[in-house]
Amino acid sequence: MCGRMAVTLPPDAMAQIFTASPANDLPQVPNYNVCPTNQVHIVTAIAEEGSEAPQRKLGSMRWGLVPKWYKTVSDGPLLINARAETLAEKPAFRDAARQRRGLIVASGFYEWTKDAEGGRDPWFITRRDGAPLALAAVWQNWTSPEGEGMATCAAITTKANAPMHAIHHRMPLIINEQDWPLWLGERGKGAARLMTPGADDLLQWHRVDRAVNSNRASGPALIEPLASGPSAPPSVGPD
Repeated sequence: MCGRMAVTLPPDAMAQIFTASPANDLPQVPNYNVCPTNQVHIVTAIAEEGSEAPQRKLGSMRWGLVPKWYKTVSDGPLLINARAETLAEKPAFRDAARQRRGLIVASGFYEWTKDAEGGRDPWFITRRDGAPLALAAVWQNWTSPEGEGMATCAAITTKANAPMHAIHHRMPLIINEQDWPLWLGERGKGAARLMTPGADDLLQWHRVDRAVNSNRASGPALIEPLASGPSAPPSVGPD
């Protein structure tokens, strides 16, 4: 799964990397502890009225997709993740999978293993090449009964590749740069073929302090390697 992430890139750098026009209400960065229901940075490609070609936008959405039939944001389960294997079947996600795909921008994400006593040990996971993560997502504009609108999204997860499986049996679906146009719908159909685990050499990770286990924690120390921590995960974490 993907339940926590960090963002350190400034918005203008994100906009340049993804060739996207930035919105004015982007979340504050850096944020070393982005939690569910927080606002995330997300790239979408939408054709403006009077334009045939979609234009990339860097915007802000609530992490936790709210289906259109929810009467309140807490009317059902908190949908922060969507499984790639069932994306096209689940009523909450299937329309978005065809029409509303995006890329959540992150510097890295956290995952946990358990020690012998059951304590939760956090790991910070990044791309090995140092590039930002483009996490596949689906999104939904939700409107309350009172007419208030909200843009919401969920990150897509897939089965872990072989190295990542040492930490967890699921991982976020990461889209490589050459595939951004296909995922965003700029290059026709066929995005479903991208929903596979990343290459075995895609990611790297290191142990970080348990301070990040609290959703109130903040600051750059959260992503710093733990000086006395193990160099390899001891077990596979829970779902």
